[in-house]
Amino acid sequence: MTEPGFAVLPDLASRQLGGSVVFANDELFAEKENLIKPEASVFAAGTFGHKGKVYDGWETRRRREPGHDHAIVRLGTPGVVHGVVVDTAHFRGNYPPEISVEAACADGYPSPAELAGMAWQTLVGRTGALGDTANSYAVADRHRWTHIRLSIYPDGGVARFRVHGEMLPDPAFLAGTIDLAAMENGGKVIGCSDEFYSSPGNLILPGRARVMGDGWENARRRGPGNDYVVVALAAAGRLRQVEVDTSYFVGNAPGWVRLLAADQSSASLGSDVPADSWWEVLPETRVQPDTRHRFLTGSQPAATHVRLDVIPDGGLARLRVLGEIVPEALADLRQRWRAALPSAPDPAGADGAA
Repeated sequence: MTEPGFAVLPDLASRQLGGSVVFANDELFAEKENLIKPEASVFAAGTFGHKGKVYDGWETRRRREPGHDHAIVRLGTPGVVHGVVVDTAHFRGNYPPEISVEAACADGYPSPAELAGMAWQTLVGRTGALGDTANSYAVADRHRWTHIRLSIYPDGGVARFRVHGEMLPDPAFLAGTIDLAAMENGGKVIGCSDEFYSSPGNLILPGRARVMGDGWENARRRGPGNDYVVVALAAAGRLRQVEVDTSYFVGNAPGWVRLLAADQSSASLGSDVPADSWWEVLPETRVQPDTRHRFLTGSQPAATHVRLDVIPDGGLARLRVLGEIVPEALADLRQRWRAALPSAPDPAGADGAA
């Protein structure tokens, strides 16, 4: 099956971003928390427990009465959903034949009981699903959501649930000094020379890398030049500090790094920043393996993008770009945030489980 275009967007539900499965009406055979594991589901044919076959997913019991099962995910970062994937990998005779997906936008941190009483907006109406398949569904609604409800009809198992979209955090938390590159703040990788071993998107995930595979690693360069990654910052901001973290990269860290910045505030959004737009923030600087390097950037113009060169190649655990969003850009973020807030739908028209 061809991967949908929206799959290139971050998974807002991922545990790596702080997502959580806050409720499931049933999880007798397999725990609801498996739904948002970042890694692919695995299957061990001979693994059985006292409740039956052990699955790496969420599985409910065989329903003997009317109704259906559902689980609620709190997104790691609120955002605009472009599509969802209901992956039934390894569920062949016990997958749900139909699913639906709904969303809610909640203030604060509501309990499952409070969420149950809210009005939910349908993102994917009740529709068919296949077993042992990454079932993909595009979403047209462009409002901002904090919680997603997956319903399965009538019961069964789902290995993974992905909610791909754009981060849209509350701008109240973007004031002051923040990590302008962080994915949870709206930063995104838009260009990369090579991602042979692992994704450059890992560079801007929350927290510290736990192992080398949590970072970005390119292939060994055998020709001239160097590898690089380009990050669109959360908004135009003034850079103050940069952290280049090579933790866990011992024999495969870069020898040197260099950081460039550009201001594309008035340019059309795209992955290509003209070569003559870049200025140097951090000159070519030697780095050490398995080390967190911190650098002050000095006085800098406002930037919307950064490019990190690794010379000649090598892996990094994290990239942090600390600074402040300029007032006009923060005002734009507030306007976008307000425009994306959903109006409450008619509770009588909500389609799903309460």
